[in-house]
Amino acid sequence: MADPISPARTSETRETLVFLLKLAVIVFVFRSFVFAPFSIPSQSMLPRLYIGDYLFVSKWNYGYSRWSLPWGLPLIPGRILGRDPARGDVVVFRGPPGEDHDVIKRVIGLPGDTIQMRHGQVILNGTPVPKVRIADFTIPLTPNYPGGSECPSEFEDSVNGTPICRYQQFRETLPNGKSYTVLDRGEQPNADETGVYAVPAGHIFVMGDNRDDSGDSRFDPPEGMGMVPMERVEGKAVVSFFSTDGSANWFLPWTWFSAARWNRIGAGF
Repeated sequence: MADPISPARTSETRETLVFLLKLAVIVFVFRSFVFAPFSIPSQSMLPRLYIGDYLFVSKWNYGYSRWSLPWGLPLIPGRILGRDPARGDVVVFRGPPGEDHDVIKRVIGLPGDTIQMRHGQVILNGTPVPKVRIADFTIPLTPNYPGGSECPSEFEDSVNGTPICRYQQFRETLPNGKSYTVLDRGEQPNADETGVYAVPAGHIFVMGDNRDDSGDSRFDPPEGMGMVPMERVEGKAVVSFFSTDGSANWFLPWTWFSAARWNRIGAGF
């Protein structure tokens, strides 16, 4: 005959469940309203962000909406405490309906702005955004950034016998003084020559820094993001906390360290 469950064991189980519930609530609140982690799955934000980078996103900068919550739980109507981002901010937002996944891009246009691309240069409110050529950007070819699929063959190179990818790099400076680097793979008519976009109220215009490999506001869904409603903006990228080149093996713990790109940890935006 089995021993009856003692009151002490029942009390201990109850306390454990209560503790786990409280912990889950704390994590839910922290992730929804303070900071949330985000990983980089694509090269659209090179050179600032590599595939395999991990970063923290602050959640309070632009207010809160349902997309501030995990899984987009519909608990917040519209947007509360809303504020527009600044041009040049790197933001995480929910993709358009039908493409419901998190996306990261740089804010180029705010409500009321006009944007156009001419010969690969951003024209903001009728004025060209300064774009100055600087040293080429190079990145080693690694398991999560291989030649061919990520680096087209015409951009493959080597330095001291190490295979790399090489792109032309430019520095852009927005009217508010925000400066950052962008990549250019040469003339791409569909991306470098566009009509004039007018940003409607309550929306932002976003672009990837890797200008010729970014489905952003220059393109309507499903090829791009179109204009991004502020209700779908989740937060602002603030700091990188880890980065891996994809060569780690989960069953070989020492490779977790050799695969880490330590020099990318702690970089801000």
